[in-house]
Amino acid sequence: MSSILLLTSSPRPDSLSSKIAVELAEKIKANNPGKTLVKRDLAADNLPHIDGPFTVAIRTPADARTPEQQELVKVSDALVDELLAADTVVIGTGLINFNIYSSLKTWIDNVARAGRTFTYTETGPKGLATGKKAYIVLASGGVYSEGPAAPLNHAVPYLKSVLAFIGITDVETVYVEGVAFGPEAAEKAIGAAQARASELALAA
Repeated sequence: MSSILLLTSSPRPDSLSSKIAVELAEKIKANNPGKTLVKRDLAADNLPHIDGPFTVAIRTPADARTPEQQELVKVSDALVDELLAADTVVIGTGLINFNIYSSLKTWIDNVARAGRTFTYTETGPKGLATGKKAYIVLASGGVYSEGPAAPLNHAVPYLKSVLAFIGITDVETVYVEGVAFGPEAAEKAIGAAQARASELALAA
């Protein structure tokens, strides 16, 4: 059975990126009752950061790993399996210091695995996590989708680059932006994002 993988990363209880990402994922699920919805709150999961022993472990063939190395890669393996099982990925993040939350970066570090989600070939790297549709929900106080601040938006270009590297090239973006410009602007931004999410869900 195909699944929708929902990744939220904001530590804020009133997170707009999480709110819209959840709504989008649930609308896709409602329009596709045969899919299962898998939710992962990266801010709460506290995933392990990669370190030296982990790097050695993932470069060791699975059948040659020590029990300690098997334990080190267990979480990463589970995350990769979760990603590969999904045909839809919804990612929610706020724009923090012009990029994504560190919790989301840690998830990426755990799933971008040579031999699992990408491989090296004679013609260069090739993504293995193909056949998936991804949605990025980005919330920000200012406007970063266009205009003078757009060059500071490193989050969406980075996420698209990483997703493409592992084989996910069909990506849509929902912006919840300008929410720091007052209650009226925030309400307008949320409404626009919800409308965009509904439109994308109908086409999913």
